[in-house]
Parts: sequence; C-alpha cells; structure tokens
Amino acid sequence: MSTLSERFSRLRGFAAGTIGSFGSRLGELAPEPADLAAMRRNPRQDLLAGLTVAVVALPLALAFGVASGLGAQAGLVTAVIAGIVASVFGGSNLQVSGPTGAMTVVLVPVVHAHGAAGVLMVGVMAGIVLIAMAMARFGGYVRFLPVPVIEGFTAGIAVVIALQQVPAALGITDVSGDRVWRSAADAVGQFAHHPHITPLVVALAVAALMLVGARWKPGIPFSLIGVIAVTIVGRVFDLKLAPLGHLPASLPAPSIDFIDLGAVGSLIPPALAVAALAALESLLCATVADGMSVNERHDPDRELFGQGMANVVVPVFGGVAATAALARTAVNVRAGARSRLAAITHSVVLVVVIFAAAPLVSDIPLAALAGVLFATCVRMIEAGSIRTLMRATRSDALIVALTFTVTVAVDLVTAVGVGVGVAVILALREVARSARLEVVSLEAGDHSAEEHALLSEHIVAYRLDGPLFFAAAHRVLLELPDIADVQIVILRMSRVTTIDATGAQVLGDAITKLEHRGITVMLSGITERHHDVLAALGVAQKLRREGLVFPGTPEAIAHARDLLALPATTKNTDV
Repeated sequence: MSTLSERFSRLRGFAAGTIGSFGSRLGELAPEPADLAAMRRNPRQDLLAGLTVAVVALPLALAFGVASGLGAQAGLVTAVIAGIVASVFGGSNLQVSGPTGAMTVVLVPVVHAHGAAGVLMVGVMAGIVLIAMAMARFGGYVRFLPVPVIEGFTAGIAVVIALQQVPAALGITDVSGDRVWRSAADAVGQFAHHPHITPLVVALAVAALMLVGARWKPGIPFSLIGVIAVTIVGRVFDLKLAPLGHLPASLPAPSIDFIDLGAVGSLIPPALAVAALAALESLLCATVADGMSVNERHDPDRELFGQGMANVVVPVFGGVAATAALARTAVNVRAGARSRLAAITHSVVLVVVIFAAAPLVSDIPLAALAGVLFATCVRMIEAGSIRTLMRATRSDALIVALTFTVTVAVDLVTAVGVGVGVAVILALREVARSARLEVVSLEAGDHSAEEHALLSEHIVAYRLDGPLFFAAAHRVLLELPDIADVQIVILRMSRVTTIDATGAQVLGDAITKLEHRGITVMLSGITERHHDVLAALGVAQKLRREGLVFPGTPEAIAHARDLLALPATTKNTDV
C-alpha cells in the first residue's frame, strides 16, 4: 500500500501535467507574431477596408442592438468591442464580428424572462463555453452539420427577424405575445384599428433602396444613405417618427455588477444556444471568407477561442452576445482587406461615431432601422440553394421544411435539434438499406463458381456487405435461420464496413439459431475491428475454440468439405 507521501506526489505530478497541457493548449490558441506581421504589410488597404465596413456596420449595429432588447447603445458597444477582441484572438484574418440577427432571436426571450442582466450573463457564460470548445478542439466538427438544417434555420431566422420588426415598421410601440409571430399579429391588429402609414412607407422605402441599390452598385452603402436620408426628411417635415432615442457620447464604463451566480442554472439553456449559434455562424462565415479570398485558411479552434474571448469581454461593457457577421465580413473581403487591421479599424471608426455624432444618431427613426433589417432578412435567404435542396431528395426537402417551421413556430435551439435528429434518422435509414446479405454470385475471380457448386454439397456461402449496425442488423441477419437443406453456412465478413454492439449481438443470435437446427456456422474474413466488438460481447468465441473462424473463404470451404467427408458420428463429436 502506498504511503500518503507517495499519493501526494502522484497527485502533484498529475496536477502539474494537467496544468502544463492546459498552458500548452492556450499557447496554441494565442495570437501569433505572424498576425502582427500581416498587419504591417498593406496597412493603407486595410484602413480603407475597415472604413468601408464601418459605414455598412453602423446601421446594422444600431438595428440589431434595438432588436435584441437592450437598445442601440448595446449594439454599438458590441460591434466595437467584439470587432477588436475577436479579430485579435480569432482564427481568421478577415472576419468582422459584432451583433447579428440570429443572436437577437435567442436573446429577446432572455430579456423578457431575466432582464438586461440576464442577457449579459448569458453572453459571459456562452463565451466560457466557446473557450472550452476551443480547448477541446471542437472547431472541426461544425462541418458535420447537415446543409438542409443550415439552410432551414437560416431562412427561419430571417423570417423571425422580419416578424420582430413588424411593430416598429407599423409605428406600434406596445405589443403583446410570447412568440414573435403573435407579437407581429398583435401589431397588425392595432395598426388595422389605428393606421399610421408613414412608418410603414419609411421602412419599405429603406428596404427597397438597399435591395435595388445592392444590385445596381454593390459597393455603395445604401443602408447608411437610406437611414441618413430618412432621418433628415423626418426632421425637416416633422413626420413624427419614433426616434432611436438617447445615445451616450462615450463607451460605458466596464462593470461586472450584472453577475449573479444564483441565476446560472436557469441561464444555462440560452447560454448553450448562444454558444452553439456563435460557433456555427463564425465557422461558416470563416469558411465563406476563405472561399472569397486567395490563400486564406482560418484556424477553426482559434476562431472559437476568439469568439469566446469576445463574448466574455463584451458584456462587461454592456454589450450583447456577438459572433462573426457574414455581411460585414463579405464587405471586408470585397474592399480588399488583407489582415486583422481592417476589423480593428472598423471598430475604431465606430468609436469615433459614438464620440462625435451621438446626438445625430439618436434621431434615427426606428422605422428606418426596421427597413434595414427587412432588407437584411431578404439577403439572408438563399432562394436558389433552398430550391435546389427541395428538389434534391424528399429527405432534404423534409429537413429544410421542418427546421424552418420549428424555428419560426418554436425557437432556434429546438429547430436545430429537431433538424439534426431527423437528418440522422434519415441518414441511418439510407445506410441501413445499403447493408445486404446474399448468396455469392457467379463473378470471375471471387471464388463464386466454386462456392456455387457447394450448394449441391449442402454448403452455402453468404456475403455480408455494408454496415452491420443497429439500424440494419435485424433486417439483414434474421433471414439466416430460414435457410433449408443446408448443413454448413459460411458467413463472409470481409466486406462488412462496420459493426456495432447490436449488430454483433444479432449475429450471435443468428448463429445460435442455426446451430440449434444442426447447421455448422463458419466465419471468414473477420478484421481486427470486427474482432474487438465480437470479443467484447462474447460472439463467435465458441466458433474460434472449434476452429471455425478463418482468415479467408478458401480455407473455410476446404474445412467445410473436410467436415462433410467425415462420418456422422465423428462430426457430431467435433461439432
């Protein structure tokens, strides 16, 4: 028995090793000297790109801040802080982070249930989860999310964001409803009783300007032009449009007063949802940015780490949860950005706007920002991709439709869970259908002619093709006990791609039933992977003891003939 000193020594060694591994992993995720070197190569181009992105980001940051329920200031703070922190610590040279529409979908219910402090807590908790995901190297797994699920919930998010803006577009400030579609319906009902057409015209005009302008001159920031024009016209003609409201002329002081450890339990579900959404949006956005650029390859784990750091820091300044934004990142790439300096510049420009133009920004009509988000929603929906998926297979169409419907009717997290769950079930069904059990055919070079001749000798060889797992095993293997007029069955396993516990157990049951009928069973072509599963469940151990497991089919055939050549009494003794 070890002494207390020895136990303490082992514990200390384990702790030192764990801390060392943790520190090593943090070192892998930390900013690299190459990042700074890249920022020095073409600073002029990056500065111009950052200025361009800031012009596009300003109305979006304001709009998403309002949509989140924490106000325009929270949106600006998020764009500034996340833009800097995520670019410094992230895994992409071209990403631009900030508030996004998808995040508002998750955060609005948190505001209603827990207030502003709950939203800030959710941001910090989501940031910690993202950092843990980066440490655990989860970055590469996002590619396994099915495309129909992504397209379905993206379209659903667009509809939810549009529904969120219906009250502002109709000039309605007091609505009720626990779902966005109910709130939108209540706003429409109030508007029908007391119509005020000006806000609706403003919203639709800004949206139309953005959509038409983007097709005409994609490089011009029509969102900002539309917002400025509507603000000026509203003041000149006194259109009585509800304004954005007071916007402080400085960044708020950092504070952690919102932290309430007692609320952690109730905030875990939305925090996990925010973390999952941030990971998904950021990594998909980084992949798109790589495709739009030359020789750019993001580090997915570093990107998760950067988004985690941003979400930990942003709430301290009163901002909402953030992630990489595809619209701003695309503008950044098209504007010629080459390094992280562009995203940092975009944040600095927004800070200047806060300090220099806060009174002017405060007069922006809410209806104008609703129009900005209407146009953003239209751009989010990839109609061509959705049409392609709907025509591809019935399974893809079902997943898209189901994910979209649940996103709008229930919530995003449930929608992703349902979409992925159905996709997995349908995929398993297709894989299971690929598994086959067949008597070997007469193909040259496959021992088939010889094996076919064995049928007259009461020997049959079956070939198992494909995966032998829980979804396929019963359908494939339960046919075996029904065979008649056979004394020996050879199961060829070399083409079994995978086998799980269910497959192994059903295989064992089939072998037992055949043996109870006096049929000798042999196995051939078992690989090392098959052997591990079979051995763990005790399948085929009896066959191994009796010498009925062979590396190849020819050996099994030869032994089968030898057994049939023996006198009956001898066979009964051996088998």
